[in-house]
This record gives sequence, C-alpha cells and structure tokens, in this order.
Amino acid sequence: MADNKYNVQPGDQPLPDDSRSSAGFESWEVWRPGQGWEPDLPQSYAALMAARIATGRDPAPTVESAESSGPDGDLPALYALLGQVVDQIAVAESSGLSDAQVVEVAEAHELIARRLWGLGHRRVMDISDRGAFTKTGHKSIRQFMDDRLRITDLRGRVAAMDAICAKYSMQGERLTPKHPYLADAVAEGALGPSHVTAVLEALDKIPAAVIPEKKQAAEMLLVDAARSCTPTQIGKVGQKILGYLDPDGSLTEDRDRARRRGIRLSPQDSQLMSKIVGHLDPVTRAMFDMVLAAWAAKGMNNPADEVPLVGPVDGVDEQQVAEAAGRDDRSPEQRNHDALKAILRAALDGGVLGASHRGLPPHLVVKITDSELREQAGVGETTTGAMLPISDVIALAAEAQQHLAVFADHTEAPLYLGHGERLASRDQRYMIFAHQPGCTCPGCTTSTAYSEIHHADKDWADGGTTDIDTLTTACGPHNRMVGPKPGQYTTSVLTDGPDAGRTAWRLNTEDGMPPNEARINRVNDIGPQIVAYLKVIRVQREHDQQSRAATTAPLIRDVRDTPDSRRIRRMIAGCWTIRRINLDNDDRLRAGP
Repeated sequence: MADNKYNVQPGDQPLPDDSRSSAGFESWEVWRPGQGWEPDLPQSYAALMAARIATGRDPAPTVESAESSGPDGDLPALYALLGQVVDQIAVAESSGLSDAQVVEVAEAHELIARRLWGLGHRRVMDISDRGAFTKTGHKSIRQFMDDRLRITDLRGRVAAMDAICAKYSMQGERLTPKHPYLADAVAEGALGPSHVTAVLEALDKIPAAVIPEKKQAAEMLLVDAARSCTPTQIGKVGQKILGYLDPDGSLTEDRDRARRRGIRLSPQDSQLMSKIVGHLDPVTRAMFDMVLAAWAAKGMNNPADEVPLVGPVDGVDEQQVAEAAGRDDRSPEQRNHDALKAILRAALDGGVLGASHRGLPPHLVVKITDSELREQAGVGETTTGAMLPISDVIALAAEAQQHLAVFADHTEAPLYLGHGERLASRDQRYMIFAHQPGCTCPGCTTSTAYSEIHHADKDWADGGTTDIDTLTTACGPHNRMVGPKPGQYTTSVLTDGPDAGRTAWRLNTEDGMPPNEARINRVNDIGPQIVAYLKVIRVQREHDQQSRAATTAPLIRDVRDTPDSRRIRRMIAGCWTIRRINLDNDDRLRAGP
C-alpha cells in the first residue's frame, strides 16, 4: 500500500519509519476500549486499517468478494465493509476541501443516511417474516426492535415499516407496499423519518369515503412536496389537500373518527411530569366539557386552599365559591388539571373501579422505604410504575393504610408474609410489589398493575408451591413465554449472593448450543446501580492518580491547530483515548496498558 509508512507484516506491530524514530521523537499511543493500547497513530486511515488487518483484528472484505458469494451478495461482509468505510470517513480530513465540496459532502452524507434508514426497514422485516425474534427471547418484533436493536422512535419506525415495506400474502406472494410512491422516495434517499411521519399523518386524516384514485393522487402530491418542504410545511400541504377532497366535512364518517380516537400518556420527564396527547370523539368531548364546567369552575378543587372546595360547583354555597374564586389565581389549564385530579380521586375513593385489580386493591398503592419516608428523601413508586415526589408521598401517607414488608439484611430476600394455595393472596402481592416491582424479565418495564403472579421455581401444575419465596411478577406475554422449548425462558429464584431472592431468567437455546447466561431485570435497581457506578468511578479515579504519579509522561493537551492535533481530536471523538510517549532510537512502540 503506497501510503503505509509502517511496512506492516502479518503478526508484527506497526513501526515508525526511520525518519520519525530519532531519539527523543514524540509519538503516540492510542487506547481502544476492549483492545488496549495501540502503538502510533498512522497519518492515513489506510495505514491504520492495514495495521489492524495485518494483526488479524479486522477482516478485509471487498465489494468484489462480497458480491461473488451469491446473487444477492454476502450481507454480513457488505455491512462489515460499510463499517470500515464509516471508520475511514470518521478520520478523513475536510480542511482541504473548498466551500462547494463541503456542501456537497454534507448533502451526500444526509442522502446516504436516509437511504440506510430505509434499508434498515428491510432488515427488520426479514426478522419479522421469519419470526426470528422468538429465537432471541422476544415476544414480538416491536420488543425486539426496542430491546435488541435499541430503536428510539419505535412508534414512528413501526408506522414507516407498515407504510413502505413490501409484505407477503398467505400464499407467499410478494405484495406492493401500502404507499409505493412514498416507498420509492425513501429508497432514493429523498425523504427522512420526519418527512415520512408528516406524510403519513396527513394521509391518515383523509376520510375513508374518498375514492382510492384521489388518495393515490394525494400521496403523490404529498411526497413530491416533501422532497422540498419541511415536515411542518408538509402538514400545511396536507391541510390544503384535505380541504380540497372534503371541503365541507361531509365525507367524514363515524369510522374515520373512531379510527383517530385515542389518548396517550407520555413517560414521566425529569420533573416527574407527563404530557397527554390524543383525540376525543365528539361525544367524549361534549361530556368532558360538561364535567370541566362543573369541576373546573373558578374556586373549586384548588390545592392552594387550606380547606379546598372539593367536587362540582353545583350545590356549594355561593358565598364560599365567590370567596374561593377571589383568591384563585390559577390559569384555565391548571383548573382543568386540578379538576381531573379531583375526579380521579373521587373515582378511586368511591369504589367505581371495583374491589380488586390483579389481586391488589384498585387504589393508589405506593412503595417507599421507612427511612426515605422518615428522612423525607427519595421518590415513591406506584403499582402502575408512576413515580411520586416525596412531598406527595408524605401527603398521601398521612391518610393511608400502611403495610410493612420485612427483608433479610443486605440481600433484600423476602422472609415471610404468608403461604397461599394456587393463587397468591393479597398480602403476598403486597410483598412481591415491595420486593420486585413490575415484570422481572430482563429489560421489561411493565409495571406491577399490568403484571401477573408467576411461580418462578416450578409451575403449580408441576408441583410448585405458592410460597412467597417462590413467587414473582411477570407481564402476560413474558409469563406465557416460560417453557422448555428453544426461544422460551426458564426461570428460577437465586438462593445466594447479593441477588438472593431475585428471579433469574434464562433464554433456552437450540439443542447442542451452549446455554445462555441467566439474567436479572435491573430496570428498577436505579439506586443500587448508581451506588455501584460511583464505586467504579472512585476506584478508576484512584487508579488514574496512581498512574499519573508513577510516570512523567504528560497527558495530551495539544490544542494547536495543526493536522496532527486535528487528527487527534477526531480520534478522541471516535472513542479513542490517546497519550504521548517518548521513543528511543531503535525501540519499538510500547504495547500494553
């Protein structure tokens, strides 16, 4: 290779050329996580990759070799090659490019990124069509996308796949995508995720009574507009199209409104607040307006009052309402919120929800330790997984019936609360919630309110007992995935170690394959995990201090605007750790930490 200054031979460590290995020359070592210190930093990516391939660290696939493996090419080799190209781009220098070239490169980057986003749908559809997600222990393709592929916008990704991916009929015939014109634009790289979402939202508002030809024309118009418009502008184009197709709303039917109805609660943010998003059908809106008119009246259900007027305004003394309204400085939105809160409290306290929900009373059940409550620190967790600030927990505790769950020291293994028959008792369910809130399958975030009681060691039908130390929680889908077959789970209760009393899940492998590791759901272990990470950080800090004291080699603090310093900064941004060393005349570069 022409630009490989290191003359690397298989099995050798790369060496600097003679012109750069004089006494006192300052060279570089780079640290790659999981690989250790690597000697020197080649001036070009080609030299770096030559060194890595020569030492057996990376394969060296080519487009030709990948294509020669089959009519469709060797996908793993092609993706490995793509990864190497991305590595090469990451360390490439752009300072020598003209302004026009910089713009051209940025446009090419976004085009390729959008094309890869579209191709990613095909990879996921391959898994879905084969049901391969069950082999990895996932109950659905959505869970596989969320857990294994770590896709962030899961809702948008699933909607895009449904719209632009080709599916197969029951007879195995490949079908045309639901929105072929949109699929073509994504394949070209003309549209990105936000464009696709905006187009689909606009198409979803078109009434079902509109003839297919007009819907197809609307899709083509929206896609053409999306090639040059922002997502916000696409929405405005969609409004104009809807106004043209159904100017007086006469085509909108009950099925259109029924299709769009829904309410969604967003996850709690850093302030434990949640956003409500949704659509109400006309009847629900009318009823909601009536309820708010009575419960959100000024002066009613105001938490700022020492003794608030609770309930609807009808039937309350007018003088009291007037006085409360005079000191009510809430906005209409805040009054609506407080009214909804009062209505929900009335429903919980009034027995509207029945006597039981999954074995627990349909009330607000909050988990918090005695020390947290006493010291007024921490947050409470409900059976639905919602988090409550300590101030709200204290207010609720003042009028609540409290239950005490006792655990063994250090391990939190449940000691004793009761022994049932086949079904767990209410006291046992309290204990299970206090010990392991929510589904215990690794990575699952389903809360206790939506989970079932599971016999962890042995199923009841196989002779298992309903003792508190053999019970756990599992959501419905995961509970049904426990079994002896490959792709199913085997569960057990750990009997020793720091996780004693916790439920371990092991994914069953195919016959002849080595067993998978038993795993524990750590989703709810935020507090202990933070403490563990702090210990690691402190140990690492002490180690770094000792290392700095034992060597005179300074850390890199090169801020000069030189090709070397710019290259170093790019490597650091690419997860390399770099340090400076001094070389003697004939010494090889140091290897090892």
